[in-house]
Amino acid sequence: MADIRMRGFQSIPPVIKNLVIVNVLFWIAELTFGDQFVSALSLHYYKSPDFGLWQLISYMFLHAVPADWFFHILFNMFALWMFGSTLENLWGSKRFLLFYFICGIGAGLMQMGASAVEMNILMDKFASGKIAQGEFIQHGREIYNGIALGASGAVMGVMVAFGYTFPNTPMLIIPIPIPIKVKYVVIAYILIDVFGGINPRYGDSVAHFAHLGGALIGFILVLTMNKTNRRTFY
Repeated sequence: MADIRMRGFQSIPPVIKNLVIVNVLFWIAELTFGDQFVSALSLHYYKSPDFGLWQLISYMFLHAVPADWFFHILFNMFALWMFGSTLENLWGSKRFLLFYFICGIGAGLMQMGASAVEMNILMDKFASGKIAQGEFIQHGREIYNGIALGASGAVMGVMVAFGYTFPNTPMLIIPIPIPIKVKYVVIAYILIDVFGGINPRYGDSVAHFAHLGGALIGFILVLTMNKTNRRTFY
């Protein structure tokens, strides 16, 4: 088991390498072509005229711009390499790639469902007189015109799978001076997204339910693989 982890961090397997390259190329394209490119490929509200089914895949290759938001893509690609390399070496490239895309699509569907629920709650509040028309219009417009983008949902699935498979792997988290087992780090990330999802702040740029969707799908997939002891799930 230790040898698998060491190989994962010393080399970059092909799927991880190509995912990082594609994500960086998309980010450069965002900087080059601007809002029209981002809008066409980001995940829109399902009732928006700008919504397209292809966005359930394309959105996970986009990241926040301008260039001073480089930490968004940097964190996602670093986490993908750090956790995903070991899994790809363990599972094989084909299975890991399929796992990644299923988690990303599941994250997008979760975010779409959360937006629909949020819109219905907002409409109920307006109908019952709990919020004024101005607030309803403002928040409704934010939901309707909102977009989701980023690999975070798929990466959360990868993190959960790694945490389930190697739960006691130690991690150093700056500025915490002692190693923390990866299972606790993953749980902490999930709890942060749960809190952010159930206590939403309008204008919050984090797609918490996309993260949770990716985490949930990743957990279901890795749990199924371990229960059936199958080498493949496709």
